[in-house]
Amino acid sequence: MSEGAPDDRTEETSGKVVAIRPRRGSVEDEVEQLRERVRGLEKELAGHEAAAGERAGLLVALAKALQAGAGAVHWDSLAKLWSAAYFAWHAEEVDEFGYDPKFTETVRPFFEFLYTVWWRVDAQGVENVPAEGPALIVANHSGVLPYDGIMINLAVRHEHPARRECRMLALDMFALLPFLAPLLAQSGAVRASQENGERLLRKGELVGVFPEGVKGVGKYFRERYKLARFGRGGFVRLALRTGAPIVPCAVVGAEEIHPVLGKANWVGKPFGFPYFPLTPTFPWLGPAGVLPLPTKWSIDFADPLPLGQYGPEGAEDPILVNRLKEQVRTTIQRMIDGRLARRRSVWFG
Repeated sequence: MSEGAPDDRTEETSGKVVAIRPRRGSVEDEVEQLRERVRGLEKELAGHEAAAGERAGLLVALAKALQAGAGAVHWDSLAKLWSAAYFAWHAEEVDEFGYDPKFTETVRPFFEFLYTVWWRVDAQGVENVPAEGPALIVANHSGVLPYDGIMINLAVRHEHPARRECRMLALDMFALLPFLAPLLAQSGAVRASQENGERLLRKGELVGVFPEGVKGVGKYFRERYKLARFGRGGFVRLALRTGAPIVPCAVVGAEEIHPVLGKANWVGKPFGFPYFPLTPTFPWLGPAGVLPLPTKWSIDFADPLPLGQYGPEGAEDPILVNRLKEQVRTTIQRMIDGRLARRRSVWFG
C-alpha cells in the first residue's frame, strides 16, 4: 500500500491482487454508536455519583459543606444536608402504620438505659407470652407519659426467648400530639382503634393495650394502683374476633415517676390535652420537671387466657364480654396487690 492512498488497501488472494475499500458509512455508524454508548455510560455514572452523594452520611455531608465554605451555601446544599441528617436517623421505607426500624434502633439505647439502669425493670412471667402468632397483652396504665408501653415492649424483646416485638395501641391523647405522635408511630406504636388492632392481630402480631385509657394514665397519686374501669370491653371483642389469647400484665413502679398531685385542666384544654398534670417537679422546674423519678419497676405477665372456645360470635354477646373484661381486670388488680405486698421500697423494690 502506498503512502499516498491511505484509504485503499490491497490483499493478494489466489494469485490476484484485490483492492479492499472500507465502507465509510458502516465505520461512521459504529463510531457514532460508540460515542452514544460512552455518553450513556457517563450519564449513568453521574447519576450513581449523585445518588451516592445524596445517601452520604451526615458527617460526610457536613464535611462537604464546611469544605465548600459559606459562599457555597444555597437552598440545594441545605436540602442535601437536611436529607443526610434525616436519613441518618430514619429508614427510607416504613410500614403502613409508620413504623421505622432504623429510627427504633437509633433511639433504643436511650430507652434501654431507662430499662436497665434508671428503673432497673424486673420482668417476671414473660415466658407466658406466646412465642408466635397473635396475642393481646392487657396492662394497667400510669405515669402521665407512655413509658410503661415502651418498657413492656423492651421486657418482651429482652426477656422472651422469641425476642418478639410488641406493637402498643396508643391513646388518642398521645397518638395525635404534634411532636409525640410521629415519635410513637416511628417506634412501632399504633393509634388505638378496633380496626388497627384487628389488622395487627390478623397479621400475627403481638399487640399491647391499656383498657383504662386516659383515666389510668392521668389518675391522682392518691389513687395509685387502683385500677379504673376497663371501658366497655373493646379489647375483649378484639381478642374474640381474632382468636388472640389475652395475657394480663401488671406494671408496678410507674405510678411514682410523675406523682400527680393536682390538675390545671384549663391550661391543657386549649392545646387538646384532656388534663394538665401538676407534679412535685412539673411545671415548677420547667423542662427539668419532665425528668421521671428513678423508681424501681416490676412487670409481671400472667398465664394467657384462651378465648378460642367462644368463637368470633362471642364478640356480639355483651354478657360474655363484660364477664371476661372483669375477669382480666380482677387478675391484673390481684397481680398488682401481690407485687405491692412484696415491695419494701419505691426506690429499691
